[in-house]
Amino acid sequence: MKALVCVEHGPPEKLVVQDLPMPEPGRGEVRIAMKAAGVNFPDALIIQNLYQFKPPLPFSPGGEAAGIVDAVGDGATRFKVGDKVIAMIGNGAFREYFLADEARVIPMAGDMPFDVAAGFTMTYGTSHHALKQRARLQPGETLLVLGAAGGVGLTAVELGKLMGAKVIAAASSDEKLALCREYGADEVINYSTEDLKDRVKQITGGKGVDVIYDPVGDKYAEPAFRSIGWNGRYLVIGFAAGEIPKLPLNLPLIKGASIVGVFWGAFTAHEPKLHAENMAELLKWFAEGKLKPHVSAHLPLERGAEAIRMLMDRKARGKVILTA
Repeated sequence: MKALVCVEHGPPEKLVVQDLPMPEPGRGEVRIAMKAAGVNFPDALIIQNLYQFKPPLPFSPGGEAAGIVDAVGDGATRFKVGDKVIAMIGNGAFREYFLADEARVIPMAGDMPFDVAAGFTMTYGTSHHALKQRARLQPGETLLVLGAAGGVGLTAVELGKLMGAKVIAAASSDEKLALCREYGADEVINYSTEDLKDRVKQITGGKGVDVIYDPVGDKYAEPAFRSIGWNGRYLVIGFAAGEIPKLPLNLPLIKGASIVGVFWGAFTAHEPKLHAENMAELLKWFAEGKLKPHVSAHLPLERGAEAIRMLMDRKARGKVILTA
């Protein structure tokens, strides 16, 4: 069985492909033949030992995948051999076969392709939870999305529009912003060539935005926050640009604004019932044709390091998928 393995912490180029024994499911577990796996920014952090969860070495990265159940452990009753499923396991999915607690597995929608299913849960789940529970985004409000063409950013654009917001997409190139337009962005800002704060002020007539969705951090955080409106909500998603920003705390004071953390992985553990309701709503919207996941690249498992590097260098648009 082929697996992409982190044997020492460091950049993706240190990952190795190994032949490992076939894993056997324990009690309450299923074994899944991986057909496709989603690559996400936490994969880049976890291999560098920079993530909140720190699995012992050696381990395989990969938090989400889709495949077919091919073995069932004692006490696992929700799935049978042959079922098409999506698994959300934190790490360990970048393998031809992997194990998952059946509580972390959901059935695939009948007509959902494996590559779409593999990249669906983390990005859409994060953005849905962020906008619905954390920001309480309302129809008619204005949403600013940074890193808007990336994996989570593009889903935030799409979901924000679906939830009735006016969406401003900010990204680093006109090519990326054209994709954001396709996914519903009403206005776009190229923050490589335009002043982010000034453009938001211009677009909103000086009012500012109601919600900021920020998976980028670094130098973009403060000018973005300075563009927030009264009672605005600033969603801290992640720090894809590298540096964790330090905001002057007088800014939320004078704006009456909130800085709101979004940790989707912890949310799924702390509030599993609400998480299940969220996923059911997302899958329903997909079945109704309201969500159109964008997969920009397919790479074989052996090129997993290259896929993670694409995310780290911010070259990915939408989802990057590994295939077995």
